[in-house]
Amino acid sequence: MGDLARIFKAYDVRGVVPDELDEETAEAVGAAFVEVTGADTAVVAHDMRESSVPLAAAFTRGAISRGADVVNAGLGSTDLLYYASGSLALPGVMFTASHNPARYNGMKMCRAGAVPIGSGTGLVEIRDRAAEILRSGALRGAAAGRVSERDLLRGYADHLRTLVDLSGIRPLRVVVDAGNGMGGHTVPVVFEGLPVELTALYFELDGTFPNHEANPIEPDNLRDLQKAVLDVGADIGLAFDGDADRCWVVDERGESVSPSAVTALVAVRELARHPGATVIHNLITSRAVPEIVAEHGGRPVRTRVGHSFIKAEMARTGAVFGGEHSAHYYFKDFWFADSGMLAALHVLAALGGQDRPLSEILADYTRYTASGEINSTVADQAAAVTRVRETFAVRDGVTFDELDGLTVSGPGWWFNLRPSNTEPLLRLNAEAADENQMAAIRDEVLAVVRS
Repeated sequence: MGDLARIFKAYDVRGVVPDELDEETAEAVGAAFVEVTGADTAVVAHDMRESSVPLAAAFTRGAISRGADVVNAGLGSTDLLYYASGSLALPGVMFTASHNPARYNGMKMCRAGAVPIGSGTGLVEIRDRAAEILRSGALRGAAAGRVSERDLLRGYADHLRTLVDLSGIRPLRVVVDAGNGMGGHTVPVVFEGLPVELTALYFELDGTFPNHEANPIEPDNLRDLQKAVLDVGADIGLAFDGDADRCWVVDERGESVSPSAVTALVAVRELARHPGATVIHNLITSRAVPEIVAEHGGRPVRTRVGHSFIKAEMARTGAVFGGEHSAHYYFKDFWFADSGMLAALHVLAALGGQDRPLSEILADYTRYTASGEINSTVADQAAAVTRVRETFAVRDGVTFDELDGLTVSGPGWWFNLRPSNTEPLLRLNAEAADENQMAAIRDEVLAVVRS
């Protein structure tokens, strides 16, 4: 049994197996999940990590010991679990550590309809109840619930294909890097029958990630995809993370595409179907996103970073779509949940619906130059942020807001400085009208932060 406070994060459960997360802990969490949510049936899915099957089985034992039935969906991506929760109207748990290294595993939990369970919506209560169960030894109980198996992959693929019209797209050469993660399981079924010549990289399910980490936000992990796109003359490259809920795009030149550009593109497509709708974007996305949303008659709404904030704001506003800088994309038509696969289908539809190359299409949605996220190790985060505020407070035309960390805006530029929730880090994102202005702002902030 590990320290539950250490592995229960703001949005999910994640820790090293078995030191921090073992089967006994997973079983207690399963019992606590049923007690806290009141579930009489839950759906469970898992990724390809070696520890995922035994941990999911342990969670199931805990759940049925409290009288709940469990639908075992088996291997799946995280958005397949959301599909299961939404289509079956059941609370669910996905066993995955997403893009983390092989020694990690974890749980993403939701209520029926894929409503997320986070620190403010039940996760703390599940943690505390699981800890109490472990302390009291009240783990074992009669297996009152039943377990059934259900293959949901085809239903998931069919549902996604109803949300994007791909019927008229031209033939495309597509390279997909699954990173030995769950994209290797879902892509072949979702792409089946499309006019796509698929080049598959690392589709073999392997939770040891023998080729590279399944984390496409890191540029090094995109190099094989970028090379393959150029080698085969592909129209587009797609990279999925370990649990395939995030998708990163590479254009026909082998260039990495900003998730902000993808957000703007998909937003415009969704606004064409839902005129005047609300679109959510977090405060790290490019300022081009709210500009383009407004130009197409939509209502842009800015939120904090983090899927629980995005999903809550989407539900509150009835937003049709939401996007994050981290390549998470959220859809009202998908129970307000995120699906990298659905975003990928939108990009394929946009690309295949006309003859221009992807780089030209996305140039319409790219207006500024961004730094990307830059981390600095800082012992006293608050003091560093104060120094930055004082540095810029004396300048004309500068504004501040603290929706999430410190955002400073000036003529033609902005930056955001956010503390990590789990590490002594400050995360900087900066954007400006051109490369020189962005670099000047970026370097000035970093100099103050690291002084």
